[in-house]
Amino acid sequence: MMNISKTATRVFKQLSVGLMLITFFASCKKDEPVATEKEPVTSTRSLDMVPYYKVQRVENLQVETDDSNPTAPKPEVLFSLDYKKMQPATYGKTSFWDISFSGLYNSFMGGNNGSNSDNAGYTGPGAGGITILAKSFEDLTDIPVASAFKTARALIGTDDMGEFGVGIGWYLYDFNGSIVGDGSYDKKHVAYALGNAFTLANGQKTQPRTIIVRTAKGDFAKIKMISCYKDVFTTDKMMRNTPHMFFTFEYVIVPAGSTKFEIK
Repeated sequence: MMNISKTATRVFKQLSVGLMLITFFASCKKDEPVATEKEPVTSTRSLDMVPYYKVQRVENLQVETDDSNPTAPKPEVLFSLDYKKMQPATYGKTSFWDISFSGLYNSFMGGNNGSNSDNAGYTGPGAGGITILAKSFEDLTDIPVASAFKTARALIGTDDMGEFGVGIGWYLYDFNGSIVGDGSYDKKHVAYALGNAFTLANGQKTQPRTIIVRTAKGDFAKIKMISCYKDVFTTDKMMRNTPHMFFTFEYVIVPAGSTKFEIK
C-alpha cells in the first residue's frame, strides 16, 4: 500500500507541474505582441493601383486641342490617379477617375464629385474635390481641411501672374510673350506650368503651386504640374509652336484619414 501511495503522489506531482507549465506557456503566448502591428495600408491596394506614399510621374498625357478654333469646347478628359491612366467618358458616373481636364484647351482641372451638378461625376459615387496652394510640392505636407476642397468642374487653370488669370492657377499664360519670354513671336501665347519655380523676364522668381485632390474614393493626392508641351520640361524650350497639350505631372497619394502627405 505504501508503494502505491508513493507512486500516486509522484504522478500527482508530475501532473501538477505539467499543468503549471502549460498554463505558463499559454499565458506567455497570450502576451506576445504578434497581433499588435497593423497590416500596412499598401496591402489594401490592388496590384493594378499605384501604391500609397510613392511619387508617380505621368509624361505627355495628350488631350484634344485645335489651334484654329481654340475656344470651341473639347471632350472633357477624365484621369485616374489610382490607376495612373486616362479613363473613357463612359466612366463619368463612377469612382474610377479622380481629376478632369476641361475648359479652354482642356487646361482647367476639377475633381470627381457626385453631389455637384456642375461636375462630370454628378449622380455618381465620387466623393472628391480639388484645391490649390501657393506652395512647392516638396514643402506642402499638411492636408487642407475639408472645406478647402471645391467640387465644380474646370476650377483650376490660369494664374493671376499671367494674362486672363482666375486666381491661383497651375499655369501662367504669357499672351504677349513678355512676362516670361523676350516678347518675340515664338514666345507669345505660351503657357508655363507653375509646379517648379522659374525666373520672369523682370528678374522676379515665381512661387510654385501645388494642386491637392481628394480622390473619388476619399484618399488624398498632391500634384506638381510640370508642362503642357510634348517632351519639354523647362521654360526656355517652351515655344508657341511646341506641340501641345501634352500634360506632364508628378503626384503622390496617401490614404483617407491622413493629415500629412508622406513620401516613403
